[in-house]
Amino acid sequence: MGETSDGFLSDLQARPIGLAEVRQSIVSASEERVEEGAVGAGTGTSCFGWKGGIGTSSRVIPADHGGYTLGVLVQTNYGRPEELIVCGVPVGRHLRPPNNRTRPEAGSIMTIMATDAPLNSRQLNRLCHRAAFGLARTGSICHGGSGDFVIAFSTAYRISDRSAGLLSTRLVLANEQITIGLLSLAVVEAVEEAIYNSLFMARTVTGRDGNTRHGLPVDKVAELVKRFGRVDIR
Repeated sequence: MGETSDGFLSDLQARPIGLAEVRQSIVSASEERVEEGAVGAGTGTSCFGWKGGIGTSSRVIPADHGGYTLGVLVQTNYGRPEELIVCGVPVGRHLRPPNNRTRPEAGSIMTIMATDAPLNSRQLNRLCHRAAFGLARTGSICHGGSGDFVIAFSTAYRISDRSAGLLSTRLVLANEQITIGLLSLAVVEAVEEAIYNSLFMARTVTGRDGNTRHGLPVDKVAELVKRFGRVDIR
């Protein structure tokens, strides 16, 4: 279990989520494309002083190294406005949210990673550590008040409830440096992109006591990135 505090926009003491809402969320679960931005648990979160939320991304490594897929889902709720970096450009130094109110050293992020690569717990733990590099690319310095959680799991295995014997065998990806390295790169890139998606897809939200988090103006971010010449934006 993990959580991020959305107390700036949400009245935590009101406990608005009850049994009916939980059941409805289960009934409405879908295998379609994941909604991003100010949805679900990301409705009340903030990121770099802007509206944060839910973001996703994935990568597929080359077929000659297994063709494995790695997917990431994040719930962003961290960062000071001046720290935001997009594609290597210090966007936060040039673009600030209006009427910004932040808790300087508070914040957290939930990161969930799933892969079909046959990894054991030690290998999954190694990938979890790589998520910090993707987080750092966006400008995070993991403040002392941050609660940055990463959970990873593999879908490669099935556990039989009626095993034919006492022992079972599993194929595990060998610690072949190129493949492990590609999965590590996939983690870094997917985490970074998922965080950007949580910002770019979020809308302005006004919550408790009239507190407001503004959606990051993507067009202005694109102008800054293009001006600094880091990315060819068409």
